[in-house]
Amino acid sequence: AIGVEFAYFWNAFGVDVHIFELQKNLLPIEDTESSKEVEKAYKKYGIKMSLGVEKVSAKNNGKDITITAVEKGKEVEYKFEKGLIAVGMTGNIENIGLENVGIETERGFVKVNSMYQTNVSNIYAIGDLAGPPLLAHAASHEGVVAAEHMAGKNPHAIDPMNIPGCTYCQPQVASVGFTERKLKEDGVEYSVGKLPFSANGKAVASNETDGFVKTLIGKHGELLGAHIVGAQATELIHEYTLFKTMEGIDEEIFATVHPHPTLGEFLAESVLAAKGRALNF
Repeated sequence: AIGVEFAYFWNAFGVDVHIFELQKNLLPIEDTESSKEVEKAYKKYGIKMSLGVEKVSAKNNGKDITITAVEKGKEVEYKFEKGLIAVGMTGNIENIGLENVGIETERGFVKVNSMYQTNVSNIYAIGDLAGPPLLAHAASHEGVVAAEHMAGKNPHAIDPMNIPGCTYCQPQVASVGFTERKLKEDGVEYSVGKLPFSANGKAVASNETDGFVKTLIGKHGELLGAHIVGAQATELIHEYTLFKTMEGIDEEIFATVHPHPTLGEFLAESVLAAKGRALNF
């Protein structure tokens, strides 16, 4: 996500950008259709993408850098002025004295329980230090849970599947829950509702028609996953996150009046579409 965000940022300032990604999609942890929508937009912006490459390496030559990769079985070489290695993060656990107090770590992160308490009961760890998801909003909420637990309260544990993921490029990407790919792998029964913003009056009036709303609804009407790509995706995901946290069912969204004209009315319409009941598309 960081590489995709910086690619958009620098391209907007007129920089020629080329992204190299080992996976076959630009945003491999997102729903495949979400990634493809961003890839389509990036091609339109003129951002070059080498997806599904092998053996990527970067060499700093002082005045420039060389990127070497294997594309379609052939080794290729590119030269650039600058390079950003954005392959992920790990906890900053080195040289802070963890070993002095016997705190356990695993795969570069501090081990914690559901209250973010380490194996040393009076020491807690949150955020990137405590492991995925490595998101600022997750870290903030983890801090609340840890502080309340320290104070003797009884906070609810955070369900990782109810934490939304956001990528701040344009179009924006936001999601919560499972991808369709994962549901297929696990053999879960579901139905899909997908609506393009090109069919939304507010999006057309605002000239922001890129993207879509996609929901994955279980056989009992529960929300298994939601995926939004579009100009306000990171703002719209809140309703689905609350809906999932409250364990709502489709009929509750159907009974909720959504204002018109808005981008948000497609949140309900997408769930309606998943049940073959869409009113406007």
